[in-house]
Amino acid sequence: MIASRGDDPALIDRFLEMMAAEAGAAKNTLAAYRRDLAGASELLGGTLGCATSGALVQLGEHWLPLASSSVARKASALRRFFAFLAEEGLRADDPSDALPRPGVARTLPRILDHADVDRLFAEIARRLEIDGSPANLRLSALVELLYGSGLRATELVSLPRNLIRHDQPFLILRGKGGRERLVPISDRARAAVASYAATLPREGAWLFPSGKAHLSRVRLFQLLRALAADAGINPERVSPHVLRHAFATHLLEGGADLRALQTMLGHADIATTQIYTHVDGRRLVELVNQRHPLADAPLSARVDAGRDHS
Repeated sequence: MIASRGDDPALIDRFLEMMAAEAGAAKNTLAAYRRDLAGASELLGGTLGCATSGALVQLGEHWLPLASSSVARKASALRRFFAFLAEEGLRADDPSDALPRPGVARTLPRILDHADVDRLFAEIARRLEIDGSPANLRLSALVELLYGSGLRATELVSLPRNLIRHDQPFLILRGKGGRERLVPISDRARAAVASYAATLPREGAWLFPSGKAHLSRVRLFQLLRALAADAGINPERVSPHVLRHAFATHLLEGGADLRALQTMLGHADIATTQIYTHVDGRRLVELVNQRHPLADAPLSARVDAGRDHS
């Protein structure tokens, strides 16, 4: 199915379902997205889903009287909407580059700290100790892959049955926009997947099957919320996307290179990855003070060194 005139209401509904399941968007956030998307659709005569770059330029001109924060919010909603359409194969292109980009600071992602993550895994371990059922083994594999590899929810639930091998610490994944990337799989994650995969029938297309298809993003979201509640964490704080953010943030805190992180997350633009540096400013200052070649040299020596090179 390719988006066409008259499809906007159904496309908006599908997008909001994804936002609730994958990004864990709150009701107020979903309502704001619906208002912005429905308003844009109305201005474009019900053709938002198949809008051209030229139509989006006109839309931006219509927003000129609005505050920059309002324009930024509306443009952000539309960018996520068009990215979703492209990812789902509902559009062959993404025209969102034509949307305005007012100078408004980006919202920082919600994250879990190390203690929160420890509580999640402690709850999984508790469940497995009581009952090593396929359902608990599946949950262990899901969370290990979300936090240990930074997979998007859609990428995770649709993993092919035999893509992850016990002797291969990485996989080649095709993500957003059809871009391929190298995804590292930790020893813990491979062990969790192996234990869970042993419960599956030999035949089957999906690693996480459900009925005739694979596990849905909505069900993944529900499983994580239930796990968080049992671990003593506010369920509103936990979603597949939050665990992906935690993967990125904690790797950066541990000294990961930003370019390497960009590759692992599958970001087309490193500016998207740079949002994670907000959590690590103090560590970066300490890194400069400890590792810079002149860090241990007295000030007089630095001045003399500067004169020698002038």
